[in-house]
Amino acid sequence: PAHASELMPAIVDAMGRARVGWTDLAAIAVGVGPGTFTGLRIGIATARALAAANALPLRRVSSLAALAAGIDAPLRLPLIDARRGELFGALYEGGEPLWPPFAAPPGELLARLREGGFRPLGAGDGSIRFRGVLEAAGIPVEPDDSESHVVRALHVCRLGREAGDEAPEAVLPEYLREPDAKPQQ
Repeated sequence: PAHASELMPAIVDAMGRARVGWTDLAAIAVGVGPGTFTGLRIGIATARALAAANALPLRRVSSLAALAAGIDAPLRLPLIDARRGELFGALYEGGEPLWPPFAAPPGELLARLREGGFRPLGAGDGSIRFRGVLEAAGIPVEPDDSESHVVRALHVCRLGREAGDEAPEAVLPEYLREPDAKPQQ
Protein backbone atom coordinates (compact mmCIF):
# COMPACT_ATOMS: atom_id res chain seq x y z
CA PRO A 1 0.00 0.00 0.00
CA ALA A 2 2.88 2.42 0.61
CA HIS A 3 4.58 1.83 -2.76
CA ALA A 4 3.20 4.98 -4.35
CA SER A 5 4.30 7.26 -1.50
CA GLU A 6 7.67 5.60 -0.81
CA LEU A 7 8.93 4.91 -4.34
CA MET A 8 10.06 8.40 -5.40
CA PRO A 9 11.85 9.16 -2.10
CA ALA A 10 13.61 5.77 -2.40
CA ILE A 11 14.72 6.61 -5.96
CA VAL A 12 16.00 10.03 -4.88
CA ASP A 13 17.86 8.43 -1.94
CA ALA A 14 19.45 5.71 -4.11
CA MET A 15 20.57 8.22 -6.71
CA GLY A 16 21.98 10.49 -3.99
CA ARG A 17 23.95 7.65 -2.41
CA ALA A 18 25.27 6.68 -5.86
CA ARG A 19 26.05 10.34 -6.58
CA VAL A 20 24.31 10.29 -9.95
CA GLY A 21 21.81 12.62 -11.52
CA TRP A 22 19.34 12.11 -14.36
CA THR A 23 21.86 13.34 -16.95
CA ASP A 24 24.27 10.58 -15.86
CA LEU A 25 21.85 7.81 -16.85
CA ALA A 26 21.77 6.07 -20.24
CA ALA A 27 18.47 4.27 -19.58
CA ILE A 28 16.07 3.15 -16.86
CA ALA A 29 15.58 -0.55 -16.16
CA VAL A 30 12.27 -1.72 -14.71
CA GLY A 31 10.94 -5.06 -13.51
CA VAL A 32 7.86 -5.88 -15.56
CA GLY A 33 6.62 -8.90 -13.66
CA PRO A 34 5.07 -11.19 -13.10
CA GLY A 35 4.00 -9.91 -9.72
CA THR A 36 1.21 -8.06 -7.98
CA PHE A 37 -1.02 -6.00 -10.25
CA THR A 38 -0.80 -2.84 -8.16
CA GLY A 39 2.95 -3.07 -7.56
CA LEU A 40 3.67 -3.63 -11.25
CA ARG A 41 1.40 -0.79 -12.34
CA ILE A 42 2.98 1.66 -9.89
CA GLY A 43 6.56 0.63 -10.71
CA ILE A 44 6.11 0.65 -14.47
CA ALA A 45 4.09 3.88 -14.50
CA THR A 46 6.80 5.56 -12.43
CA ALA A 47 9.60 4.24 -14.66
CA ARG A 48 7.72 5.29 -17.80
CA ALA A 49 7.15 8.81 -16.45
CA LEU A 50 10.77 9.20 -15.35
CA ALA A 51 12.06 7.90 -18.68
CA ALA A 52 9.78 10.21 -20.67
CA ALA A 53 10.55 13.24 -18.49
CA ASN A 54 14.29 12.69 -18.81
CA ALA A 55 14.31 11.58 -22.48
CA LEU A 56 15.68 8.16 -21.52
CA PRO A 57 14.86 4.77 -23.02
CA LEU A 58 13.28 2.13 -20.84
CA ARG A 59 14.61 -1.42 -20.53
CA ARG A 60 12.27 -4.19 -19.46
CA VAL A 61 13.51 -6.93 -17.13
CA SER A 62 11.58 -10.03 -16.11
CA SER A 63 11.07 -10.14 -12.35
CA LEU A 64 11.68 -13.89 -12.51
CA ALA A 65 14.99 -13.40 -14.36
CA ALA A 66 16.05 -10.86 -11.72
CA LEU A 67 15.06 -13.27 -8.95
CA ALA A 68 16.92 -16.12 -10.69
CA ALA A 69 20.05 -13.95 -10.92
CA GLY A 70 20.24 -14.02 -7.12
CA ILE A 71 20.08 -17.82 -6.82
CA ASP A 72 23.51 -19.46 -6.53
CA ALA A 73 22.93 -22.80 -8.23
CA PRO A 74 23.26 -24.27 -11.73
CA LEU A 75 19.49 -24.93 -11.95
CA ARG A 76 17.45 -22.03 -10.59
CA LEU A 77 13.75 -22.00 -9.81
CA PRO A 78 12.54 -18.46 -9.05
CA LEU A 79 9.04 -18.59 -7.56
CA ILE A 80 6.75 -15.67 -6.77
CA ASP A 81 3.60 -16.17 -4.72
CA ALA A 82 0.79 -15.60 -7.23
CA ARG A 83 -1.91 -15.95 -4.57
CA ARG A 84 -4.98 -18.12 -5.24
CA GLY A 85 -2.81 -21.18 -4.44
CA GLU A 86 -0.56 -20.60 -7.44
CA LEU A 87 3.02 -19.69 -8.23
CA PHE A 88 4.61 -17.54 -10.90
CA GLY A 89 7.81 -19.23 -11.92
CA ALA A 90 10.36 -20.10 -14.57
CA LEU A 91 13.30 -22.48 -14.75
CA TYR A 92 16.80 -21.21 -15.48
CA GLU A 93 20.08 -22.95 -16.13
CA GLY A 94 22.61 -20.32 -15.17
CA GLY A 95 21.22 -17.17 -16.72
CA GLU A 96 19.36 -18.88 -19.57
CA PRO A 97 15.67 -19.77 -19.33
CA LEU A 98 14.79 -23.42 -19.82
CA TRP A 99 11.08 -22.72 -19.25
CA PRO A 100 9.35 -19.44 -19.97
CA PRO A 101 7.41 -17.74 -17.18
CA PHE A 102 4.27 -19.57 -16.08
CA ALA A 103 1.49 -19.45 -13.50
CA ALA A 104 0.60 -22.82 -11.95
CA PRO A 105 -0.42 -24.53 -8.74
CA PRO A 106 2.46 -26.25 -6.89
CA GLY A 107 1.29 -29.74 -7.87
CA GLU A 108 1.43 -28.89 -11.56
CA LEU A 109 4.92 -27.41 -11.14
CA LEU A 110 6.15 -30.50 -9.31
CA ALA A 111 4.75 -32.83 -11.99
CA ARG A 112 6.54 -30.84 -14.66
CA LEU A 113 9.84 -30.92 -12.71
CA ARG A 114 9.53 -34.70 -12.20
CA GLU A 115 8.75 -35.21 -15.88
CA GLY A 116 11.88 -33.30 -16.90
CA GLY A 117 14.07 -34.85 -14.21
CA PHE A 118 14.92 -31.40 -12.83
CA ARG A 119 15.98 -30.72 -9.23
CA PRO A 120 16.60 -26.95 -9.09
CA LEU A 121 17.15 -24.72 -6.09
CA GLY A 122 14.03 -22.70 -5.33
CA ALA A 123 13.91 -19.14 -4.05
CA GLY A 124 11.37 -16.33 -3.82
CA ASP A 125 8.34 -15.69 -1.64
CA GLY A 126 6.50 -18.45 -3.51
CA SER A 127 9.11 -21.01 -2.47
CA ILE A 128 8.78 -19.89 1.14
CA ARG A 129 4.98 -20.15 1.04
CA PHE A 130 5.07 -23.64 -0.50
CA ARG A 131 8.32 -24.82 1.16
CA GLY A 132 6.71 -27.92 2.70
CA VAL A 133 5.27 -29.14 -0.60
CA LEU A 134 8.46 -28.41 -2.54
CA GLU A 135 10.85 -29.98 -0.06
CA ALA A 136 8.62 -33.05 0.38
CA ALA A 137 9.02 -33.57 -3.39
CA GLY A 138 12.82 -33.23 -3.15
CA ILE A 139 13.10 -29.62 -4.37
CA PRO A 140 15.47 -27.70 -2.09
CA VAL A 141 14.54 -24.15 -1.03
CA GLU A 142 16.85 -21.41 0.21
CA PRO A 143 16.60 -20.67 3.98
CA ASP A 144 13.85 -18.18 4.89
CA ASP A 145 16.36 -15.42 5.74
CA SER A 146 18.23 -15.69 2.42
CA GLU A 147 18.54 -12.57 0.24
CA SER A 148 17.78 -14.88 -2.70
CA HIS A 149 14.06 -14.58 -1.92
CA VAL A 150 13.92 -10.91 -2.96
CA VAL A 151 13.90 -9.36 -6.44
CA ARG A 152 16.86 -7.03 -5.97
CA ALA A 153 17.32 -3.75 -7.81
CA LEU A 154 20.96 -4.74 -8.38
CA HIS A 155 19.87 -7.69 -10.53
CA VAL A 156 17.27 -5.63 -12.39
CA CYS A 157 19.99 -3.09 -13.22
CA ARG A 158 22.53 -5.72 -14.29
CA LEU A 159 20.02 -7.45 -16.54
CA GLY A 160 18.84 -4.07 -17.79
CA ARG A 161 22.33 -3.33 -19.10
CA GLU A 162 21.88 -6.15 -21.61
CA ALA A 163 18.23 -5.44 -22.46
CA GLY A 164 17.19 -3.50 -25.52
CA ASP A 165 16.06 0.11 -25.38
CA GLU A 166 12.32 0.67 -25.68
CA ALA A 167 10.10 3.69 -25.84
CA PRO A 168 8.49 4.21 -22.41
CA GLU A 169 4.96 3.77 -23.76
CA ALA A 170 5.90 0.33 -25.15
CA VAL A 171 6.79 -1.17 -21.76
CA LEU A 172 3.81 -2.94 -20.18
CA PRO A 173 3.39 -5.32 -17.24
CA GLU A 174 3.64 -9.09 -17.77
CA TYR A 175 0.83 -10.43 -15.63
CA LEU A 176 0.60 -14.10 -16.82
CA ARG A 177 -3.08 -14.33 -15.80
CA GLU A 178 -6.26 -12.31 -15.44
CA PRO A 179 -6.61 -9.92 -12.47
CA ASP A 180 -8.57 -10.88 -9.36
CA ALA A 181 -10.71 -7.74 -9.62
CA LYS A 182 -13.37 -7.74 -12.32
CA PRO A 183 -15.17 -4.68 -13.73
CA GLN A 184 -18.71 -4.18 -12.43
CA GLN A 185 -21.40 -4.74 -15.05
